[in-house]
Amino acid sequence: MVRCIDANGNQIGVIPIGQARQLAEAAGLDLVEIAPNADPPVCRIMDYGRYKYEQEKREKQSRQSHTAGKVKEIKFHVNVEEHDYQTKLRHVREFIAEGHRVKITLVFRGRESMHQELGYEILNRLLRDCEDIAMPIQVPTSMGRMLVMMLGPRRGARAAAQKSSAPSGASVASGPLARS
Repeated sequence: MVRCIDANGNQIGVIPIGQARQLAEAAGLDLVEIAPNADPPVCRIMDYGRYKYEQEKREKQSRQSHTAGKVKEIKFHVNVEEHDYQTKLRHVREFIAEGHRVKITLVFRGRESMHQELGYEILNRLLRDCEDIAMPIQVPTSMGRMLVMMLGPRRGARAAAQKSSAPSGASVASGPLARS
């Protein structure tokens, strides 16, 4: 005895398995066991080939949506000037807003490696400056002559970042060629 569901999703009821097979053959479909552990087991009349195809299609699409973007890399040095820092910060924020992950690499040259605390200060400052749209995937880690940190977009922060980058209150007649 099995609980049978037809191709439209309507319950036929509890019937012998032989009768369920006959119903499936009459409809030109397959009898598929959905819940083998139920009492009685649940079977459904469906096109199994089409079901498998749609399931693979959904899995493929979910895999594509999970790979949210590429990994972009930005390199810093310990003695980065303020303007260079702001430019690189702007690039990091743009990459995060596009949905990419960003690998931040701080490279030490020569005797700079003796003062790794300065590198940690720069990476922590960058983390504070991006905390509204980014979250750390990998905290700052020392790898030889480098400090490496990975940032990823926060959920819901992409829309907020795009809104903040749009000019607010700009009118059509503004700019260098506008006349008053």
